[in-house]
Amino acid sequence: MAEFAVWAPQREKVRVLVDGATHPMERVDAGWWRAEVRDVAPGTAYAFLLDDDETPLPDPRSLWQPTGVHGASRVYDQHGFWWTDHAWTGKQLPGSVLYELHIGTFTAEGTFDAAIERLDHLAQLGVDLVEVLPVNAVDGPRNWGYDGVGWYAVTENYGGPDAFKRFVDACHSRGMGVVLDVVYNHLGPSGAYLDRFGPYFAGSNIWGPSLNLDGAESEHVRRYVIENALMWLRDFHVDGLRIDAIHALRDGGATHVLEQLAAEVDALSAHVRRPLSLIAESDLNDPKIVTAREGVGYGLHAQWCDDIHHCLHTTLTGEAQGYYADFAAAGLAGLAHVFTRAFLHEGTWSSFRRRNHGAPVDTRRIPGHRFLAYLQNHDQIGNRATGDRLTESLSPGLLACGAALVLTSPFTPMLFMGEEWGARTPWQFFSYFPEPALRDAVREGRTAEFAEHGWGDAEVPDPNAESTFLDSKLDWDEPTQEPHATLLQMHRELIALRKAWPDLTNPWLDEVEVEIDDAQRTIVVHRGALRVVCNLGGEETTIALGGPVTRILLASEPVEGADDAITIGPERFAIVRVG
Repeated sequence: MAEFAVWAPQREKVRVLVDGATHPMERVDAGWWRAEVRDVAPGTAYAFLLDDDETPLPDPRSLWQPTGVHGASRVYDQHGFWWTDHAWTGKQLPGSVLYELHIGTFTAEGTFDAAIERLDHLAQLGVDLVEVLPVNAVDGPRNWGYDGVGWYAVTENYGGPDAFKRFVDACHSRGMGVVLDVVYNHLGPSGAYLDRFGPYFAGSNIWGPSLNLDGAESEHVRRYVIENALMWLRDFHVDGLRIDAIHALRDGGATHVLEQLAAEVDALSAHVRRPLSLIAESDLNDPKIVTAREGVGYGLHAQWCDDIHHCLHTTLTGEAQGYYADFAAAGLAGLAHVFTRAFLHEGTWSSFRRRNHGAPVDTRRIPGHRFLAYLQNHDQIGNRATGDRLTESLSPGLLACGAALVLTSPFTPMLFMGEEWGARTPWQFFSYFPEPALRDAVREGRTAEFAEHGWGDAEVPDPNAESTFLDSKLDWDEPTQEPHATLLQMHRELIALRKAWPDLTNPWLDEVEVEIDDAQRTIVVHRGALRVVCNLGGEETTIALGGPVTRILLASEPVEGADDAITIGPERFAIVRVG
């Protein structure tokens, strides 16, 4: 006997179509409809019929959509997978190194099973947590994942739900956890049937329809979000969630849905006896997002910190257009500021927003590991007109300097797939919707967006073209070639050094000191007894370190040390112990 249930509070009649046979459903409580059907096995097709409409609709909580987001749902047994990770005790966020990847472009095959074949590379690199871009059901054969509409189902493009479980299980067998990127701020433009069942939507944002989190009958919509998050953590053994663009979640209630989610995730963590992490993508520069609930915060465990990225990016590239303007104007002093404060904008004027932005971080109470630092990520590459990586504009020496600053920082470092070897393949914006009108809208929208930033129309690859997707796949021949192999080894050594020296994982920002020299373009970051020295300029220079040099732990090329100073070449870094 199988039970089918669906929330449809505004419908007068609901039926479930199971393997071609229609069954009436009984309205029970709070707008839920239920029916029990005999002889239902995993894989059985089912759909819902609302009122007198004979159009079959997929289950809003469908766990399996093998024929796509418009097709019938399939019964899926969450307990049918044979897990081998019974000894897995989890991986906490503090002290970890993250690696962000997109399943469809991580390998030539673009599947979970193919990605498993590359996990040893990540383990050897020193990765602790693999952050996977969204995997939920989306219309079309290729997508970044942020146009998902089947939030509970794993896309068949990558292999479906069992394949994702194999991937998580394989990560755990190699000592790595998995963070899943989830999108709750909007739904994609094709296959979003939620509003036919109930008052799920409350207007829209720049990406699509947004959820009703605080209006009439919103409690069941909130449960839709929270139970989805708990499902990934509990049933798919995922170790954390990266929550996309939380600033677009509209919730004016007394308890924000994120705080409610944090409380329930903490409870689940206690039950499964392993750490479960919530990481926000936030454009708010609001420290209460990562402040513990005991401190009247939301209680999320970390957030992406774009201010750190923007300071690093402008320092290394010299770019100053659009939202980079304030960070470029701040120069090396801005980079020094974010390495001790996390945010550049702490209630200060943002020229891009044309208003004051952000709030100060209490560095005595909020540790640096609650902020993710990165030199590149999917947004900062993919939202460039041609999807070009830093490899296209920076020398291997400057790439290594950027890696040294991120991987020795007081923050939680994250790499984007291929960054560790300086991949030359772009990572472009791509999607493909079956509807021609949607494809045209996507193409025109991207072209117009980049025209506003000074990119020519011809420079923007067609998001719908299969070549845009294929060009974005990693080239796994590169890591054995130069200069890629040397940069890859440097990343391995930097991560190993971070894990070997407590000074480098110390998260307290008020213990970090940064010295800069604008004329020489040098920066020295004090990490306890260690000094991270970067010469970003074009000339060899001698830098005083404020104490006798006792050991050079790692350098991108040999350096000379004398008493309390080292001489370092252009576009080079060194990590030195003093005292």
